[in-house]
Amino acid sequence: MKTLIIIAHPDLKSSVINKRWMAELEKYSDKFTIHDLYKAYPEGKIDVNNEQRLVEEHGNLVFQFPIYWFSCPPLLKQWLDEVLLYGWAYGSNGTALKNRKVALAVSAGIKKEEYSPSGRYRSELEQVLLPFALTFQYCQANYRSFYAQYGHEGDPGENTPGMDANNSTNELDKSARNYIDFLNHVN
Repeated sequence: MKTLIIIAHPDLKSSVINKRWMAELEKYSDKFTIHDLYKAYPEGKIDVNNEQRLVEEHGNLVFQFPIYWFSCPPLLKQWLDEVLLYGWAYGSNGTALKNRKVALAVSAGIKKEEYSPSGRYRSELEQVLLPFALTFQYCQANYRSFYAQYGHEGDPGENTPGMDANNSTNELDKSARNYIDFLNHVN
């Protein structure tokens, strides 16, 4: 079964990392189904039955999003609240996610060092993403961790001092290839 990639980026057209990852995913349409929440629900009204059906029709599940105020964008939070219902995702009869492999792919936007006990945010990215791990654990899913692309404050595609545009493009291409490798190992 194909892997369902749920992308939740409020401004994917302006994105650098998530847009590049999506372009890479599109090369493997035989393996991955891309589902862009903000494109599917521009008014924010989620079709719960459709979303549950999509999950049921796929094998693994991956949520791709930028770190947004140390969490996820609001439409993904809404998706989690509305789609992962009692009796479907959890509870005595809720087995839709049971043993299903679930992972995250996140763009962090800042340097990895900032996500450390001695960094600016005094927390590792794994700690920031702990609510997702606990949610999937609660739903008895097989949480497979996360893939992250770190960057720097500001536009992740802008050049940093000492880095030319080719190096920036090469880093994005490498990140996209590594993302596909991560997804292939989620299986």
